[in-house]
Amino acid sequence: QVHLVESGGGLVQAGGSLRLSCAASGRTFSSYVMGWLRQASGKEREFVAAMTWTGSMTSYANSVKGRFTISRDNAKNTVYLQMNSLQPEDTAVYYCAAANRMYTTATMYTYWGQGTQVTVSS
Repeated sequence: QVHLVESGGGLVQAGGSLRLSCAASGRTFSSYVMGWLRQASGKEREFVAAMTWTGSMTSYANSVKGRFTISRDNAKNTVYLQMNSLQPEDTAVYYCAAANRMYTTATMYTYWGQGTQVTVSS
């Protein structure tokens, strides 16, 4: 059974930073791409960032390039999303997900966490 658990969300002022964590358990994730996706209220779920488990490849949505950084700690089976220069439009529920390839479409991800709320106040 695959299990992903996100943490680290919260309320932050515009310009601030947060770091999200995703702890993976239940399977060996060495062959999976780990991604972060988000869903704002009333909007579709969208891709934010992804990384191969080896770290050899990363991908970012244009809206977060230069502000967000995805990373991982293989020893802890954990993926992180460092979010800097947060803006109100970054407000959303952020999900950790796993897929067998580097996808930028949310529907292609197979395993999902429960999500963590990020709220950025202006």
